[in-house]
Amino acid sequence: MDCYGVIGYPIKHSVSPAMHNAAFKELGIDAIYTTFEVKPENLETAIKGAKALGIKGLNVTIPHKENVIRFSKPDEITSKIGAANTLKFGEEILAYNTDVYGAIKALEDAGVSVSGKIVLIVGAGGAARAIAFALTEKKATVIITNRTEQRGLKLAQDVRKYGECMFVPMKDLEKLDFDILINATPVGMNNYMPGKLPVDEKIIRGDLIVFDTVYNPMETPLIKLAKMRGCKIVYGIDMLVYQGAKSFEIWTGLTPPVNVMKRAALEALKR
Repeated sequence: MDCYGVIGYPIKHSVSPAMHNAAFKELGIDAIYTTFEVKPENLETAIKGAKALGIKGLNVTIPHKENVIRFSKPDEITSKIGAANTLKFGEEILAYNTDVYGAIKALEDAGVSVSGKIVLIVGAGGAARAIAFALTEKKATVIITNRTEQRGLKLAQDVRKYGECMFVPMKDLEKLDFDILINATPVGMNNYMPGKLPVDEKIIRGDLIVFDTVYNPMETPLIKLAKMRGCKIVYGIDMLVYQGAKSFEIWTGLTPPVNVMKRAALEALKR
């Protein structure tokens, strides 16, 4: 039996095991997918240990997406982004970023075209990096905001090499005009600042498209407020499913059963 999993800290909230195990079952693959809680200081040991144990592939989530690059060989787009969320183990440990695909596919499925739009991304971690690079490739103008300004400025500087991107401090967001708001922080997650908003509620206007990458809970505080104000909504669960499906394809070379994966993820969330 082959073994796959996801590493993060914390990780108990993840519905990825339900999603991938349903896909393995649907396709008759003798494999299992589980969670591995890895503290930041143990990341290198965990990656080397996974390779030694014969684990075939790992997803990577908060807070490891950027640091994992140091212990793997990233492909071209992943190297450019500076963050990975998928590892494939063989003679080498290969790193990929399927968040790029997942974010754009989630937006497209919701009928959102980002070309020519102004997009405010809240956050400057691994998910924010992937989304920012993906959006500039699609000819969107990206605005980064982050509680730690130095980190946000660095991301904006990196993205600006490839497209239009700037940093704006959180205190100045009310002055901005933008079309799409994306929360790429864990704020509002069940086990991380539950019930909190990633931005001041004053900036949530009814004409916005609001995309929260947090998927547990599915109806985050940001999503609830945005729905109340009449915004168009893009759910984090869709990004999770599409990035997971792309990871599955990288690991197995097979076309993933996306509908089966989404159904399993939604059932796991209900539990």
